[in-house]
Amino acid sequence: MSLRNELLKSVWYAFTSLDTEKSGKVSKSQLKVLSHNLYTVLCIPHDPVALEDHFRDDDDGPVSSQGYMPYLNQYILDKVVEGTFVKESFHELCWTLTAKKNYRPAEKVISNRDAFCLWCLFNYLSEDTYPLIMVIDEVQYLLQKLLTAARSEMGEMEMGEMLSSLGQGMSVWQFLDLVISPKLLRGISTETLSMAIQDLYEEIIQDALKQGYLLKKANLRRTWTERWFVLKPSVFSYYVSEECKEKKGTIAIDKDCGVEILPDRDGRRCMFCIKTPTKTHEMSASDTKHRQEWVTAIQTALRLQKSGSVSLHRELQSRRREQREQREQRRVAREQELHRLAELQSERERQQKELEQLREAQKKAEEAMIQEQHRQREQQEEMQRLLSGKLKEAEEARASMQAEMQQKELEALRQRQRIQELEQLQDRLQEALAQEIKAHQDEEEYRHAQAKLLMQEEDKLQALIRMQEEQAQFVEIAQREKQELQQEMESKNKELNEAQRQLEDVRENRQRADRDVQVAQKKLHQASTNVRHWNVQMNRLMHPISPGEKRTASAGRFQGLWGPSLIRRDSSIKRLQMLAEKEIPQSTGDQLEKSVNL
Repeated sequence: MSLRNELLKSVWYAFTSLDTEKSGKVSKSQLKVLSHNLYTVLCIPHDPVALEDHFRDDDDGPVSSQGYMPYLNQYILDKVVEGTFVKESFHELCWTLTAKKNYRPAEKVISNRDAFCLWCLFNYLSEDTYPLIMVIDEVQYLLQKLLTAARSEMGEMEMGEMLSSLGQGMSVWQFLDLVISPKLLRGISTETLSMAIQDLYEEIIQDALKQGYLLKKANLRRTWTERWFVLKPSVFSYYVSEECKEKKGTIAIDKDCGVEILPDRDGRRCMFCIKTPTKTHEMSASDTKHRQEWVTAIQTALRLQKSGSVSLHRELQSRRREQREQREQRRVAREQELHRLAELQSERERQQKELEQLREAQKKAEEAMIQEQHRQREQQEEMQRLLSGKLKEAEEARASMQAEMQQKELEALRQRQRIQELEQLQDRLQEALAQEIKAHQDEEEYRHAQAKLLMQEEDKLQALIRMQEEQAQFVEIAQREKQELQQEMESKNKELNEAQRQLEDVRENRQRADRDVQVAQKKLHQASTNVRHWNVQMNRLMHPISPGEKRTASAGRFQGLWGPSLIRRDSSIKRLQMLAEKEIPQSTGDQLEKSVNL
């Protein structure tokens, strides 16, 4: 598909979006604005004079697509130079115009960016006839690529049932509704679908044969640096990161370039190089599988350059279109052959009828001859000659008819053989096509399996890293807990030592209190002894000896002049002694209780 056809498809959507009345015509003011915007996004110098002259106000009314095509071809498309403008900006302009009118999804399953990418993919694979449609084979191919990119799959039978009700083709709006249908999105998340659409857009629209990180050897400092590489059929670009914001350089790919696998050296492994007429660029992949994928992709780009093709998917689309045309030609040839066989069969039936008629006529002639022999004996010889002549003519006609029938049968036999050969050729072609399809499917399965193994390996590596981090955290927590336990044990030991010291102090205090109690008891005993002694002495002193009384008289019976008062004083002194005896043991007991409490 040429650049002009690619641009015309998007312009057709923009033109039809301006046709609000669906009359096939658009007002001149709207076409004037559209042309001005096309000048801007295609980076074409504006021609205001031609724009005003072509779209000046007159009585002609709206312009149809056929009326707009001469101006579009002469003043816009003929001046377009590929590489001087951004195709994505041009397509976004046309998408914005047509999406406002036609794209109103019932549910917001995909973003506007994803819908735009699907719209571009549809235009890329659609037929070059208007209104634009995509044939069912291309729809099935695109859906299979989308499901493969989303790590999902759908059986051919299920896909055929889903597409069987769509006829010979579908519009882009039917295609967008089909992509967001629940039957197709079964088990696919919105994020996965968006990533698959973006990958498919980069692969088909932007012709990205492969992307990924590689180590590149610098040409001057000879150091190795990791870069994000993007391989396209004609250029091999590398950036600082996968955002592709800062480009570090490009390597032009042409038919004079070559790719070669290098042996491991200088501590580098999985190396390969791209040889250009002026330089040799050395790179290193992460493993041999990635190196082989890069080498295969670069070889594909070199093959495209040598064959003169600018896009891998354009070449694949041309092959698929040629296969569809060949299938259509075989179908038409088969129908023509069947029609010819039907004509031969009808001709043979007509000749059979004529032969039957001749046989019936001959039978009637023989019957007439026999009757005539019985009826006219006299004219028998004459009639016999006449009948012989007629019979001879009939035999000649019969022989000629038989020869013609044999010739027709030989021709029919040759036609049958030709049909068998064509059928055998068709079977061989179908087997070759099936083998090619199976090979493509096996290749996709291998790629899917490789990607899955890579993802599993990354998941295991991340899990191992997380386990190492958790183990380090556990070790750190155990060390902190060990330190806390040691500190707590030291504090407990200090408290235990303090408690033991206090217990020893209490024991010493108790022993001192016991000694004090014993001393107090001894003093109390001595005091009580002294008190009894002094009581006896005082009792003796309180009983004076009267004249004439013997000393042996009982003191208790002698009262004298001060007898009652002395007795009362003696009782008071005894009460004081008893009170003193009670106070001394009570003070000693309080002192003992205090020492025990300490």
